[in-house]
Amino acid sequence: MTQPLPYEGIRVVEFTHMVMGPTCGMVLADLGAEVIKVEPVAGDNTRHLLGSGAGFFPMFNRNKKSIALDLQRPEGREAALRLVATADIVSENFKPGTMKKLGLDYTALSRLNPRLIYISHKGFLPGPYDHRTALDEVVQMMGGLAYMTGRPGDPLRAGTSVNDIMGGMFGAIGAMAALAQREKTGVGQEVQSALFENNVFLVAQHMMQFAVTGKPAAPMPGRISAWAVYDVFTVKAGEQIFLAAVSDSQWAVFCDAFGFDDLKADARLKTNNDRVQAREWLIPVLRASLADRSASELSAIFEKNGLPFAPITRPEELFDDPHLKATGALAPLHLPDGRETSVPLLPLTLDGQRPGVRLQPPVVGEHTRELLAQVGYTKGDIAQLEASGAVRAPADAA
Repeated sequence: MTQPLPYEGIRVVEFTHMVMGPTCGMVLADLGAEVIKVEPVAGDNTRHLLGSGAGFFPMFNRNKKSIALDLQRPEGREAALRLVATADIVSENFKPGTMKKLGLDYTALSRLNPRLIYISHKGFLPGPYDHRTALDEVVQMMGGLAYMTGRPGDPLRAGTSVNDIMGGMFGAIGAMAALAQREKTGVGQEVQSALFENNVFLVAQHMMQFAVTGKPAAPMPGRISAWAVYDVFTVKAGEQIFLAAVSDSQWAVFCDAFGFDDLKADARLKTNNDRVQAREWLIPVLRASLADRSASELSAIFEKNGLPFAPITRPEELFDDPHLKATGALAPLHLPDGRETSVPLLPLTLDGQRPGVRLQPPVVGEHTRELLAQVGYTKGDIAQLEASGAVRAPADAA
């Protein structure tokens, strides 16, 4: 970045794990904040997840520093409190009551630092459900998203951790708002973000559809589409491609591009709503007409004519996406085992540039000594804390 990042000079201390809390910290870190990840001396358990969780730690913990503290011990909590005294923001996503037991809840920390902004990421905002244990899948099921994603009678969670990620993003948005308000009042505040309420926000369009029409929204695979041509087509060699024509002008262009003069002239297909009513017979006709063309041929025709289309892409194929590579959307990243890869950056630009990776995902306690020294610990103090097991630093750390 040629310009200073917007949150340079802001210090964030995060007590987070998994996805929701770390996403909040990642957003603030990518935008310039100094984000200090407080880990157990054994390291964040997220580092060791398998399967669908294997990418969590490297994805959501870039641009952060790591300090490893045993918060069950007075010495570890004292170190945490010294850090918090220097912080603008504290972020946490543990079960309700956990931070209070440690003396690290908002009430306690705001007495220590009245300017502190405290972000609490939970399953539910305060209310009848707030005692429940929540997961992304739990709130997708109870919040209508799984119903809308799956086929009728077959609820299905979305294919990514949408509520964890967006819940963390809303935590970051709340922190940004609180920082702006602190400029006016001089004091901090508590910000709360929750999985369930985030999920309800995501399905609100379907709630409002019911409010407007009086008819319940059907699951997406079984819905009556608002557009006549808006489908995945199986074409030559079994390839699949999404094709769409969502306006009357696009329908005319589509018909001209493929020589469908008879369909263009058919009075039953004059308007988009007419075509929606005719989908039962129209779509089979289009599927048969396009079946012998390759996905690449269809892509070229649709692109040439400015029509919406998309290949059916797997996540691992995006590492080689020409647009992402050409626009700097993927940044080099070192995995914990030393291998190199690339990682998607925030989907925004500042003054035409993408905020990048300044710090690789840290090893456990990589910055423990550096950070303890900043808050007044001597080398002898730090050595004693390490020897007692209250803190951890890598052998080769500074």
